[in-house]
Amino acid sequence: MAAPAPKQEELQPHAVRDQLPAVSYCLTSPPPWPEAILLGFQHYLVMLGTTVIIPTALVPQMGGGNEEKARVIQTLLFVAGINTLIQTFLGTRLPAVIGGSYTFVAPTISIILAGRYSGIADPHEKFLRIMRGTQGALIVASTLQIILGFSGLWRIVVRLLSPLSAAPLVALVGFGLYELGFPSVAKCIEIGLPQILLLVALSQHIPHLLPLVGTAFERFAVIMSIVVVWLYAFFLTVGGAYKNAAPKTQFHCRTDRSGLVGGAPWISVPYPFQWGAPTFDAGEAFAMMAASFVALVESTGAFIAVSRYASATPCPPSIMSRGIGWQGVGILLGGLFGTANGSSVSVENAGLLGLTRVGSRRVVQISAGFMIFFSVLGKFGAVFASIPGPIIAAIYCLLFAYVGMAGVGFLQFCNLNSFRTKFILGFSLFMGLSVPQYFNEYTSVAGFGPVHTHARWFNDMINVVFSSKAFVGGAVAYFLDNTLHRRDGTVRKDRGHHFWDRFRSFKTDPRSEEFYSLPFNLNKFFPSF
Repeated sequence: MAAPAPKQEELQPHAVRDQLPAVSYCLTSPPPWPEAILLGFQHYLVMLGTTVIIPTALVPQMGGGNEEKARVIQTLLFVAGINTLIQTFLGTRLPAVIGGSYTFVAPTISIILAGRYSGIADPHEKFLRIMRGTQGALIVASTLQIILGFSGLWRIVVRLLSPLSAAPLVALVGFGLYELGFPSVAKCIEIGLPQILLLVALSQHIPHLLPLVGTAFERFAVIMSIVVVWLYAFFLTVGGAYKNAAPKTQFHCRTDRSGLVGGAPWISVPYPFQWGAPTFDAGEAFAMMAASFVALVESTGAFIAVSRYASATPCPPSIMSRGIGWQGVGILLGGLFGTANGSSVSVENAGLLGLTRVGSRRVVQISAGFMIFFSVLGKFGAVFASIPGPIIAAIYCLLFAYVGMAGVGFLQFCNLNSFRTKFILGFSLFMGLSVPQYFNEYTSVAGFGPVHTHARWFNDMINVVFSSKAFVGGAVAYFLDNTLHRRDGTVRKDRGHHFWDRFRSFKTDPRSEEFYSLPFNLNKFFPSF
């Protein structure tokens, strides 16, 4: 007998969604206050990873000790809290945490290695001089995002984004950070691997096995898993498990090797020019501006992912441009306060929105309050900042994956049976991974990048740009998508451009007012287009 004909509904593809369904709390619907406070603290714990890792890597090279490292972390945390509040109130208004960025590490290291600092014998004086140099470079670099954002020039660029060109950009913002995931977990596998397994079990398995209480495990899996594995690492430390281990193993595994608690002051409020007056060098400023441009592109992809996980409509170009302008102000604040690092959208916190299914703006604003509070109370903040790195890296494995999948999700708007789509998508993803890999491998072997001229600032500019996976992949996709057969009517549908037509302007979709309008009736003075 012939098999029965399939039901008609089984043949229908999944519906295309402008807003992500199954989100518990969207951008404008905050959870109850007790739950919101705990979720905000969880965001604070997640953003601590980058906030601690970057100064821990840079400050010793600058000549600073544990005290300087603790103060820089404190300052970076304080500025991140201010920038997050600015972004959620006046910028894109998305629940995006604005924190330290790995993109600015390379030009900062170039400043550290500058010849004019090599003759300084006193480590503390060397630290202060280098810090002032990074401050000057960041102040100049901030003008790039401020001008592109507030002038509306970036709005023109974003209007040409289609779902096809956005997919590789957003995907590589998340997947491109794979080097910060399991390779860092493996530095202390006995605490990193249990963290991954426990986090997956709490967030994915238990909610289905215990539906009555599963929601709590799903939303607070990060806090629960950190507490359990951190205690486990503490018992290993006091039990003498690493007594005879190599120094590197002790640094990554022990819970008492960060030096942050001892170096942090009890109460201290960061203030502008606390390290002295900034110094300026044209070459260093150009290199930092290149990093600022890369961070701008990466943050654009991260903003798109955040809007998706907040169950908001796609961010209108004018709103995106406004957010980039305020992010430039955030980099300016980093230069004024002396963070030794620029700002961008925190990718891990964007992923946390997907893991918890809570995209509330209020939750992220509460997390900004925690950042400012614990940066002022240095000792208490240092306790949380001393969480071993492999635990944080294990969390990254899930959170970066969520951001990457936000990019893949935009392919629902595209025609994946089109050979044009296949070429642009495949080529941009491949080049986005392959080109930075070449630059990074070359640098690790030779000690300098493939571009190695007598102009150090020029070398830094090119090497920083082509070391970013999201920038390379996004730029390739953007160029090809806007040049290959663009006038063809079928191509417009293949690239999904028609799905985003009503989001090209603030006023063409009625939901824009709900998600992106400024508070306190400020839209009258700062209208969106």
